[in-house]
Amino acid sequence: MSNNTKAYIMLVCATLFWAGNFTIGKFAYLEDIPPYSLAFLRWCLVWLILFPFTYKEILRLKDSIKKNLSLFFILGFTSVCIFTSFTYNALNHTQVINASLFNTAIPVTIILVCFLLKIEKTNIFQISGLLISVLGILAIITRLDLNILLSLNFNKGDLFMIGAIIAWGIYSAYLKKRTFEVSLLALVHIICTFGLIFLLPLFVLDLMQEKTIEMSSNFFYILIYIAIFPSIGSYYCWAGAVSIIGANRAGIFLSLIPLFSTIFAILLFNEKFLFFHFIGSVLIILGLFLSNKKITNA
Repeated sequence: MSNNTKAYIMLVCATLFWAGNFTIGKFAYLEDIPPYSLAFLRWCLVWLILFPFTYKEILRLKDSIKKNLSLFFILGFTSVCIFTSFTYNALNHTQVINASLFNTAIPVTIILVCFLLKIEKTNIFQISGLLISVLGILAIITRLDLNILLSLNFNKGDLFMIGAIIAWGIYSAYLKKRTFEVSLLALVHIICTFGLIFLLPLFVLDLMQEKTIEMSSNFFYILIYIAIFPSIGSYYCWAGAVSIIGANRAGIFLSLIPLFSTIFAILLFNEKFLFFHFIGSVLIILGLFLSNKKITNA
C-alpha cells in the first residue's frame, strides 16, 4: 500500500468518526449535558486511555516539548479546547444542518492559513477541487433548493461554528511546523494535555453555574464514543494523513463529514436517497480527485 493510499484511508476514517461526533453532540444536548463539561471529560478520558501507551516516549521527548511549548499551546488551544467546546456549544443552539454547512468552510480556512503563514503552496487544482466539493456539499444540505440556503439565519450556534472552523484551520496549518519526530499517539496525548489546560477553567465555570451532569448509561455511552472514535481515532488518522500529504490536500476530505452525516440519516431515520444526494456525492468525489492532482512547480 502506498503512502498516499494510506493517507486517504486515514482521512476517510477520521471524517467518518467526526461525522458521528456531530450526531452524538446533538444527542448530548438532548440529554442536558453541558458542552464545556462534555469537552473536558472527553479529553480527560482520552488522556487516561493514552497514558499507559505514551508516557515513556513523552518523558524521552520532554526537552523537545519544552523547546516547542508555544507550538503545543497553539495546537492544544485551537483543536482540543476551541474546536471541541465551540462545536458542542453550537449544537446546543443550532441545527446539525447548519453545523455541517459551516464545516465545508474548513478546507478554505486551512488553505488560507497555509498561504498567509507560507507553510504550503496552493495550486489551481486544489482551489478548483475545493470549490467543486463545496458545491457538492451545498447540493446535499440545500436539497438543490436555494431557499433553504438563504433561510439559514445566523444565530449564536452559527457564530460558535465560525470560531470552531477558524480554530481548526489554524491547528491543521500549524501541525506542519513540528520540528521533531514523535509517534502519532504521543502527539495526540501531548496536544490533549495542553488542551486540557485551557478546558479546565471552562469546566470550573460550568460547575460554578451549577451545570451538572446526571450520571446515566446514555452519558456513559456518549463519553466512550467521543473519547475513542472522534478523539483518538480521528486525531490519530488526521495527524498521520497531514504528515503524508500536507494540510491543504488533507483539508478537502473534511467535505466528507456532511456526506457521512447524510448517510447516517438515511440508515438511522429511514430517509430516502434522492436526486440531490446523488448530485452532491458526484461533485464531492470529483472535487476530491481534482484537489489531489499535482502540477509542475506547484
